[in-house]
Amino acid sequence: MCGLAGYFTANDRVSAPVLAAMADSIRHRGPDDEGIWLDEAAGIGFGFRRLSIQDLSPAGHQPMVSSSGRFVIMFNGEIYNHLDLRLALRRELGEQPWRGHSDTETLLAACEAWGFAAALCKSVGMFAIALWDRREHTLTLARDRMGEKPLYYGWQGKTFLFGSELKALRAHPAFRGEINRNAIALQMRHCYIPAPYSIYAGIHKLQPGTSLTLSLGDKPAAAGKPLEPVAYWRLADAVRAGQAQPFAGSDAEAIAELEQTLSQAVRGQMLADVPLGAFLSGGVDSSTIVALMQAQSSRPVRTFSIGFDEADYNEAHHAKAVAKHLGTDHTELYVSPAEAQAVIPRLPTLYDEPFSDSSQIPTFLVAQMARRDVTVALSGDGGDELFGGYNRYFWVTALWSRLRWLPTGMRRLAAMAIRALSPLAWNQLYAFLRPALPAMLHTQRVGDKAHKLANILEIPTPEAIYYWLISQWRRPADLVIGATEPPTLLTDAASWQVAPNIEGSMMFLDGMTYLPDDILTKVDRASMAVSLEGRMPLLDHRVVEFAWRLPLDMKVRHGQGKWALRKVLYKHVPKSAIERPKMGFGIPLDTWLRGPLKPWAEALLDPARLKREGYLNAELVQRRWAEHQSGEINCQYHLWDVLMFQSWRESTQH
Repeated sequence: MCGLAGYFTANDRVSAPVLAAMADSIRHRGPDDEGIWLDEAAGIGFGFRRLSIQDLSPAGHQPMVSSSGRFVIMFNGEIYNHLDLRLALRRELGEQPWRGHSDTETLLAACEAWGFAAALCKSVGMFAIALWDRREHTLTLARDRMGEKPLYYGWQGKTFLFGSELKALRAHPAFRGEINRNAIALQMRHCYIPAPYSIYAGIHKLQPGTSLTLSLGDKPAAAGKPLEPVAYWRLADAVRAGQAQPFAGSDAEAIAELEQTLSQAVRGQMLADVPLGAFLSGGVDSSTIVALMQAQSSRPVRTFSIGFDEADYNEAHHAKAVAKHLGTDHTELYVSPAEAQAVIPRLPTLYDEPFSDSSQIPTFLVAQMARRDVTVALSGDGGDELFGGYNRYFWVTALWSRLRWLPTGMRRLAAMAIRALSPLAWNQLYAFLRPALPAMLHTQRVGDKAHKLANILEIPTPEAIYYWLISQWRRPADLVIGATEPPTLLTDAASWQVAPNIEGSMMFLDGMTYLPDDILTKVDRASMAVSLEGRMPLLDHRVVEFAWRLPLDMKVRHGQGKWALRKVLYKHVPKSAIERPKMGFGIPLDTWLRGPLKPWAEALLDPARLKREGYLNAELVQRRWAEHQSGEINCQYHLWDVLMFQSWRESTQH
């Protein structure tokens, strides 16, 4: 895992000190080594920071020049099948004069032998790549299939910038930093800014599974030229292929093949020359990964979890039980509210642009803890999107199957009846009834969910229900002054035609948007902030493609998601240790905003300040703040969106 940065300039000479500054800004991504490479005649330069994982020797140094001298590469990520690629190269070309055993050198040799596009398609891994072809004078950028590794790029005047994080681009003198108001609107809706947009005008995120090539043969003509990424792999194609050739075997055969495919992915991702472990929450996804790791390890796997004293947010005891059953070497850390809140001032620097998924805080804390003992940590990210884990996948269809027959007037009356009690009153009623309810009905924030149901009752289509559920500020253009919310995949009606049913469409859309732009962004920034490499076996593209071959009833069965994945897990861990209501990786943000975080929040939300800055509607923000402080309505997510934007903007002014 590493950090890359670079630029091309049409007019000026490329500068080694500027490249060094760009690379130094992302030193946390690679504290073990640094490298600068530049071609003054071509006007291009690379800056790199290395976190040594495979081949710790100088033979893994980057930027790396190919044996022929034609290609120069910067590579952030891992190619898990690189040893297999070496064998294939030897079969085709004979014995190769390898300098070391890094996957970077393997990838370079594959590019020379097969071409860049073919090398990508043969590679199993996660990556962000910059490749300079010295003969053709072309720069090619590429990102892995599911979007595990980030890559930003864009023209700033006559300078083309690219890098792993926005802070690397900001370190270049040509960077303008013009805030994109339309992107703010997207962040307020989704809590993240979806690709290809970024918070800055003219700067883009390379979308997963794509590459783009900039030809620098004619430098003045190249400057400012629009770039169109080209897909080398599409999740939509995997979905369609899965429908065209669905898995036709029995339940037992499906479970066996899933376990074999996932075990292969886990085995490949356990390859490292440094200490390795795994995050363990005690849920289905992380427990499955740890179980398959332990099944293939001759010694106890290192596992890590964090806990909170607040029972509604604590899963540490579940993780501990799973770890004990599997025999892992388990470490847990109980985090106090003060320790969690101490992370908040660091968030703008960690994420570089407004990002407001509040689970960013515990994610950082567990990564920080794991880094004390390991350099690589596997996680279970991706299981919900591939195997139907989110509640919305069965809520939407269950609700719609009933709502579609109800007249509009009856839906409105039902919504009014629910809203007759405030969220606080619903919570109080539930607290009274909870002791008499079965464990499967124990949940959190009942009042919020009741009012969410009231809103859903008035929505006309299942597609609109999904969009409503994944939206935070439902009319963000009213909040962000001068903004027009731009189109995204989620507003494209054609995206609903990829999968054959509502559940599949929601899983596909989450896999294209929420997964890379929220979940994987969160994990990458949190882990790389402490120089920890995160790996996700469930996102091996072979697992992804197999998951999309499974029929829906092998994912969602009897009102519960992840059916096939659970069956794999239950071969290793007792069902009783896993079965419980789904719990998000959250924090008690609602009470913190009424308590210890209140002074900090009030300073950022001050109406005079908001009006002076001119980005957000001060009256609307204050209304939400007052509603939250009253305790009648929980506005924690709306407020966290605004607070993360305000905090980010404040950090960029210094």
